[in-house]
Amino acid sequence: MNQRILIIEDDAAIRRGIVDSLSFAGYAPLESDRAKEGLMLALASEIDLVLLDWVLPDGDGLTILSRIRAERPTLPVILLTARGDESDRVRGLQNGADDYVVKPFSVRELLARVEAVLRRSPQRPTAITTIAIASGTIDFLRSEIRFHDGQRESFSEKEAELLLYLVSHRGRVISRSEILSSVWRLVPKGITTRTIDMHVTRLREKLRDSGSEPRVLLTVRGRGYMFQCGEEGSSDA
Repeated sequence: MNQRILIIEDDAAIRRGIVDSLSFAGYAPLESDRAKEGLMLALASEIDLVLLDWVLPDGDGLTILSRIRAERPTLPVILLTARGDESDRVRGLQNGADDYVVKPFSVRELLARVEAVLRRSPQRPTAITTIAIASGTIDFLRSEIRFHDGQRESFSEKEAELLLYLVSHRGRVISRSEILSSVWRLVPKGITTRTIDMHVTRLREKLRDSGSEPRVLLTVRGRGYMFQCGEEGSSDA
């Protein structure tokens, strides 16, 4: 699948030029001209990189950048701005930008920076079809777990999606806000996370991991949840 790039830029001519250039280079662009909409897309969409204008009519690019870093810390962001002073570049990088492109810029320069940032960014998890845990094997193709004693337990669609996300990022603590944005596709602000906790509780029951000390789906107090490493099977698809 082509890598998806979100462009948050209010200048229609610049945005259109970027979209056309990225499309021609084989990327799949997604665009917005407003801060609020752009932030929602950045938090809830399956994207690989954000091209973010510093100054927007309804918000500040650094504010968007800080929200992205809080909710999706590994999502690469390149700032686009007319501010070329060294102090501004340093400020942008200190706030979490992966790179900085000063307007006006050439298509060739922008594409080179996009390619470089994507190349050094964490790779998306390989498509996982199965993963072994102590009590059996989780099969994501069939949305079920097969236990060593021959019994099976099926997952609902959302349970399977949540479990796959945790498995794909196993060994890393996943915040409830990240789960809301990446699994439920919701902007986390002002939304209760009780639904997530209930889904985790049901998953633990189905995985036979619901004792006083879970060994598969761990709760990290004050931070979120983490899937303990297992032995996976992957698909090349």
